[in-house]
Amino acid sequence: MRDAEFHWIRPDGRAGYGLTTASILYYMPDHPGLLQSFVWQFYDICPDYPRLGRFLDYWRREIVAAIHSVEVAHNRLVTPAEVRSAAFYGRLN
Repeated sequence: MRDAEFHWIRPDGRAGYGLTTASILYYMPDHPGLLQSFVWQFYDICPDYPRLGRFLDYWRREIVAAIHSVEVAHNRLVTPAEVRSAAFYGRLN
């Protein structure tokens, strides 16, 4: 069983956590003219991306494929427009 990484994510979004998508283009050494794609989604901290950095370091150490390029997209978990007070006071059965 792998060790899972758990982080406390503050609901106000100041921690910088958000859904990060990394699209990695790579090629195998025996077929350098054939680019392949690997897409990985995870929660990471913007703008440093420490988890992505650890993953890319692992890739360079352990995987035979050479990285051609990495495209990163990030979306914060909670934005100010998504947080508002409830206007309903009552009881639901």
